[in-house]
Amino acid sequence: ALRVNKSLTYLDLSNNQISDEGGKAIAAAVRDNQDLTELRLNDNKISDEGGRAIAAALRVNNSLTILRLNDNKISDEGVRAFAAALRVNNSLTILRLNDNK
Repeated sequence: ALRVNKSLTYLDLSNNQISDEGGKAIAAAVRDNQDLTELRLNDNKISDEGGRAIAAALRVNNSLTILRLNDNKISDEGVRAFAAALRVNNSLTILRLNDNK
């Protein structure tokens, strides 16, 4: 549903324990959705696997301006994936990764 939704601009799925599988599903939707501007995924047990998927989605997403991934399990490896994605992403202005691994 998120892949094709044209009206939702803000989505907060914090504190849902979606883990890496949920992170990968969200990443697939974010890759296709060009209307969502803010996504909050705080405290969801997302680790590097899910983080890498979300970072890859940022490479092609041009609408997301705020992404919050506080209090997950993303390590330096996942942070490097986000850094690489930000080299090509021109829309994201706020990325929160505090209190991760």
